[in-house]
Amino acid sequence: MRVPFVKMHGLGNDFVVLDGREGALPTLAADAARRIADRRTGIGCDQIVILEPAPDANHDLTMRIVNADGGEVEACGNAARAVARLIGRAARVWTRGGTITVAPEGSGAQVDMGVPRFDWEAIPLAYAMDTGALPVAWEDLANPAAINVGNPHLVFFVADCDAVPLERIGPLIEADPLFPERINVNVASVVARDRIRLRVWERGAGLTRACGTGACATAVGAIRRGLVDRAVTVALPGGALEIVWGADNRIAMSGPAAESFRGGFEWEAFA
Repeated sequence: MRVPFVKMHGLGNDFVVLDGREGALPTLAADAARRIADRRTGIGCDQIVILEPAPDANHDLTMRIVNADGGEVEACGNAARAVARLIGRAARVWTRGGTITVAPEGSGAQVDMGVPRFDWEAIPLAYAMDTGALPVAWEDLANPAAINVGNPHLVFFVADCDAVPLERIGPLIEADPLFPERINVNVASVVARDRIRLRVWERGAGLTRACGTGACATAVGAIRRGLVDRAVTVALPGGALEIVWGADNRIAMSGPAAESFRGGFEWEAFA
């Protein structure tokens, strides 16, 4: 079976998009996902994005996200912008992390990411604690905020995010027993009331050039601590995203997304 794909990215966070809205795709096993995502022997990506028909009349389509390690996750902000560009219109999208609204905008898209959650059960954590500043530390990283923006994030505010050995400590935090579903790890430096620098270790994908949900979680965490205003630019290694946490408690994210190329592969080659 030959399957077409679209390679896309948002600020360098890259995806293989498989469109199953009009014809059902075979089940994507974890091993097959890892082989497709492999940058040497596969197509190469941080995540595989699978589009499927809407589950009900209140949605336009379904978006599923599978990380490079083969694990399916709840949400991906950069992928949401890529999907908006691909379909070329505003849409209500069902994800495992909840309903999001996407709309193309210039060379990118705007995404209504919904309402952040702060209850310890919603992160989730292994046991109850204050998610505004967790009383825990890993080496010099201490007292992070924990926020669920469709998927779970831990945010550390540090003087210089570039100085943190995130490639070493990120996987240790991600897999800590405190996080029964693992967690995304963000290290952020507040530059001004309207600007944050950010690096992210993504659960199941590792260091990525950008993370849309991480930018949303970091902005919300900084706003809750009074460090920035409710509209803020989050600068990641791959570029910048504009995040607004509105008075209605909903998060709006805006930024670029682009198509890289199109191709096709024999499903059996990766199955």
